[in-house]
Amino acid sequence: MEAIIPSLSGFLLVFVRITSFFVTMPIFSYRTIPATHRIGLSFFLAWIMYYTIDIPNIAFDETYILLVLKEALVGVMIGFVAYMILTAIQIAGGFIDFQMGFAIANVIDPQTGVQNPLMGQYLYTVSLLFLLATNGHHLLLDGIFYSYDFIPINQVFIHFGSQDLLDFVVRSFNQSFIIAFQMAIPVVGSLFIVDVALGIVARTVPQLNIFVVGIPIKIAVSFLVLLIVIGVMMTVVGHLFEYTLVTMRGLMELIGGT
Repeated sequence: MEAIIPSLSGFLLVFVRITSFFVTMPIFSYRTIPATHRIGLSFFLAWIMYYTIDIPNIAFDETYILLVLKEALVGVMIGFVAYMILTAIQIAGGFIDFQMGFAIANVIDPQTGVQNPLMGQYLYTVSLLFLLATNGHHLLLDGIFYSYDFIPINQVFIHFGSQDLLDFVVRSFNQSFIIAFQMAIPVVGSLFIVDVALGIVARTVPQLNIFVVGIPIKIAVSFLVLLIVIGVMMTVVGHLFEYTLVTMRGLMELIGGT
């Protein structure tokens, strides 16, 4: 019985980190996946990882509650950063929708239950399919597995109050915003040129109702440019996935104090 209790305590800590990671991580956190399936997947992953990583004997004492809270915070934080980076795709779609005139129409994302712009939801769906096709979800699971190399399971205190951690999160969000702008700039720049051309036409031909003519032209140009640059945008999305893994690794290093 004495040998079972330390084993159970270590397994529960692994289970807490993986379960909290699935709360915020892209793909696995979507509510279209039943909660029982996510809990079951977390259980079996924790069972496999328990026999893979080196877990010291952990007793049920007064510090065990702190360890549980630490594991939950670590899992949520790592998953949140990964989700925050991938939202750059939806931000890029928001930029495009604003120029196209689709900003007034949003759709409900069945995965998260929130309203998203039309093009943002389309690009995000295509990017998720691209992520699954390239086995990127396996790399996300590798991230939670290798987190124990940076954040030991028996480490009670973590550096959440560090100034470097705050700066890292802010710089990561700033970089994701820059990537979103790079994804949207071909369409947004083309629509800016169309706006300039429509303004010139409106001044030279005052009889023409520019609002009636301009909206269909902008929509047609947007889809045409998007069709041309979709391959380049998916290349940027591939780099975004790599940056997500790098950001997760950097966050784990800061939290672990390494």
